[in-house]
Amino acid sequence: MNNGTSYTNFAHINGKMEKAQDYLKLNNKYLKEAEALISKGDYVQASEKFWGAAAARKSIELKSHGELYGFVSKLKDELHESELARLFSLASTLHQNFYENWLPAETVKDHAEAVRKFVERLKKETG
Repeated sequence: MNNGTSYTNFAHINGKMEKAQDYLKLNNKYLKEAEALISKGDYVQASEKFWGAAAARKSIELKSHGELYGFVSKLKDELHESELARLFSLASTLHQNFYENWLPAETVKDHAEAVRKFVERLKKETG
C-alpha cells in the first residue's frame, strides 16, 4: 500500500539510495528476455532471467544473497507489502533452478508469474 507516500527513492542500504525507476527499467529488460526464453522452451535460462528481474540492482552494491534478502525485507517494511518477501523467495527458487535444472516447466511458469507480480507491485508502489 502506498499510503499516499511517494517512493521515488527507497531502501537505504550501505549509505546509498536506489532510484525506483532505474530498478524497474532493469527489471523490465530481464522480464522481456525471460519471456522470449520461455517461448523458446528454454526454462533453465528463463529461470535465471526471471531471477535477474527480481534481483537486479542499479546504484547499490549487494555482496551476498543475504544482503539481497535484507534489501527485500526492508522494501517489504517500507512499502507495507508483506507479499514481496514470498514472491521474492519464489524468484530465488528460479535462481537455484538455473544451476540445478530440477523444476518442471509448469513450476518455472508459475514462479515466473510470481516475479511478474513482484515487479508489478514495485511499479504500483513507485509509479
